[in-house]
Amino acid sequence: MLEAVVAGYLVSLSLIAAIGAQNAFVLRQGLRREHVGVVVVICAASDALLISAGVAGFGAIAAALPWFGGAMRWLGVAFLLVYGALRFRAALKGGEALVPKGSEPVPLRRVVTMCLMFTWANPHVYLDTLVFIGSVSAQYAPHGLAFGIAAAAASLSFFAALGYGARLLAPVFARPAAWVVLEAAVGCIMWALAAALALG
Repeated sequence: MLEAVVAGYLVSLSLIAAIGAQNAFVLRQGLRREHVGVVVVICAASDALLISAGVAGFGAIAAALPWFGGAMRWLGVAFLLVYGALRFRAALKGGEALVPKGSEPVPLRRVVTMCLMFTWANPHVYLDTLVFIGSVSAQYAPHGLAFGIAAAAASLSFFAALGYGARLLAPVFARPAAWVVLEAAVGCIMWALAAALALG
């Protein structure tokens, strides 16, 4: 079970940590210190819902189709390798400074709407949670539930750290080099997970 918990946490964290519109929005709200708690809850709850659906769905499918788990395993390996390569490419291109724009307070309703759009209108969130995390969780049966809980916990801890820790991270992530290091680290984790999944 411990292996499933560790894998679930690391897989989820690696996917979420990649630079994207949602993370940029959470970090920006943290830097502005506006409605941070609401944003963190929306992002983490959305991920938990999608992760649960992915884990439950793939468990049922794997039970009905014995070959499905193996197919998803190699699909997961391929996805991790490609995703890791994309992160390394992003690191080679250099990072972007993330500076909050504007000083006027943003109404809560607008923040909630934007957060929901960044979360649910992003096609990658479905690939990452429903498809990828769901398929990887099948490799840790019968501990898929532990895998899913750890994956959801990774989402909550990341968004909470990003939102509430933004004031501490502001000087660091104002420099493009910090994003380069983050992208490279995510790429290394993704390739390490691909190797573990292929050899497991």
